Amino acid sequence: MNVIRGVIGWQAAGPQPSGAETIQKLCDRVASSTLLEDRRDAVRALKSLSKKYRMEVGTQAMDHLINVLQTDRSDSEILGYALDTLYNIICNDEEEEQDENAQKQADDLGAQFTETFIQDSEHVTLLLTLLEEFDFHVRWPGVKLLTALLKNQGVQVQGIILVSPMGVSRLMDLLADSREVIRNDGLLLLQQLTKSNAAIQKIVAFENAFERLLDIITEEGSSDGGIVVEDCLLLLLNLLKNNSSNQNFFKEGSYIQRMKPWFEVGDDNSGWSAQKVTNLHLMLQLVRVMVSPVNSPGATASCQKSMYQCGLLQQLCTILMATGVPADILTETINTVSEVIRGSQVNQDYFASVNAPSNPPRPAIVVLLMSMVNERQPFVLRCAVLYCFQCFLYKNQKGQSEIVATLLPSTIDANSISAGQLLCGGLFSADSLSNWCAAVALAHALQDNLTQKEQLLRVQLATSLGKPPVSLLQQCTNILSQGSKVQTRVGLLMLLCTWINNCPIAVTHFLHNQENVPFLTAQISENLGEDERLVQGLCALLLGICIYYNDNSLENYTKEKLKQLIEKRIGKENFVEKLGFHHQT
Repeated sequence: MNVIRGVIGWQAAGPQPSGAETIQKLCDRVASSTLLEDRRDAVRALKSLSKKYRMEVGTQAMDHLINVLQTDRSDSEILGYALDTLYNIICNDEEEEQDENAQKQADDLGAQFTETFIQDSEHVTLLLTLLEEFDFHVRWPGVKLLTALLKNQGVQVQGIILVSPMGVSRLMDLLADSREVIRNDGLLLLQQLTKSNAAIQKIVAFENAFERLLDIITEEGSSDGGIVVEDCLLLLLNLLKNNSSNQNFFKEGSYIQRMKPWFEVGDDNSGWSAQKVTNLHLMLQLVRVMVSPVNSPGATASCQKSMYQCGLLQQLCTILMATGVPADILTETINTVSEVIRGSQVNQDYFASVNAPSNPPRPAIVVLLMSMVNERQPFVLRCAVLYCFQCFLYKNQKGQSEIVATLLPSTIDANSISAGQLLCGGLFSADSLSNWCAAVALAHALQDNLTQKEQLLRVQLATSLGKPPVSLLQQCTNILSQGSKVQTRVGLLMLLCTWINNCPIAVTHFLHNQENVPFLTAQISENLGEDERLVQGLCALLLGICIYYNDNSLENYTKEKLKQLIEKRIGKENFVEKLGFHHQT
């Protein structure tokens, strides 16, 4: 309280004034004192009380502080104190020890004071003008105050900045400030400013943001850089995610090429700090944003082409096969490679040619599939490999035929492990997740490819010694009828539905086994629990495909006879209802 006593000139004796009274007196001095020095001291005193008496300073002093910003423009010191005080009352500092209730009250207070401040949009425009002041004591608190306003009432403040002349451009100048603390807080301000606002994102991009941000990332040491690199990457994500015009601008500006060095992490891997892992995660996300399956196909194809031509895809494949890469980075790299190759023949062909640096060298696809069917590997990694395999085969008939060929009798090489052997091993292993992954992977090798569906009918499996081999199709239905785990059965049913769909000869092979139709009708007609609903839905779908693509070559299972069977054993309405189950999940 010594500050206050000194400022107001009380005697030590007599009753001490309350916080509210003190603040009222200080406000009177700010409003009425003709001496700048007096006003400056009063604002400094308000600043020192603004954290402890946030409510009182906010309600009593805000108008006076805004008035100071308008009238005392020539004195950077008083401007600095006023901006700091406004920041203290508007900003919701997350206190470590605070309970939820107190934090909520603090947040409500911040929102309320922000509301008061922005009621007159001129106040925000005034703040933008003050940010042009080069003086550190004005610019730095100004940046922090505007960031706090955006955090509390983003949409309204964005709206005001958007219509204010040169508003966004002025804020972009912060990235060029030679004082690191201002540049770094400028990054945080721009992150808040560009959140979910496509119009502002476009202006920021056209103000040369990509160039500046990529320069800062390089200067700060790329993936080895600190939190500043992370902030640049978060801002880049804001600018590019779901913004096709900015993505196009990024590609046309040849900025994809500048991403390649980010991934030159070397094989020595002298250590992966938590910050490096975070940075690389964001860098991989940025690559994925540019080739996301939700972007327009033309834009994605064009970015995929650039990523191959500049060597970015090759660089990612190096990380994929490197040793000592943390599991979560490896998983995200697999997901990224997946989207860079998805549906792009050139990139898919390149990926098929990548070898792991083992002795003897093994194709990357084989090494990845080994992880997918290995139950000791993390779940997310196994799913990422399945996604990669799916993307590799997407619209890639050549790739599909190469995978199916590794299962055919004439091409099996006893000395090396092939994709086909791994998929078969996974399909029939004791681990139900391996069964599901392998079944779904194999289904992707058949998707929309009649030739491979017919080829796969030739695959014979040796069962036990002295017994004749069984076809792959037969073995799938055998396991299905043995009542294995739900996950295994769902995977096998997905594979069978994909396989016989639009392939009459496969339908005939399936129906030829006398046990299959009775098994399906029994599954569909039973009244089973919740977790069996998906199995019942897929069984109904499989039986439906058997009718739809039936060429009537089997006398006992013509279209008509199967329809009669459904009406008699299952009931038409029950069948249609069960058929709906595989859609709902």
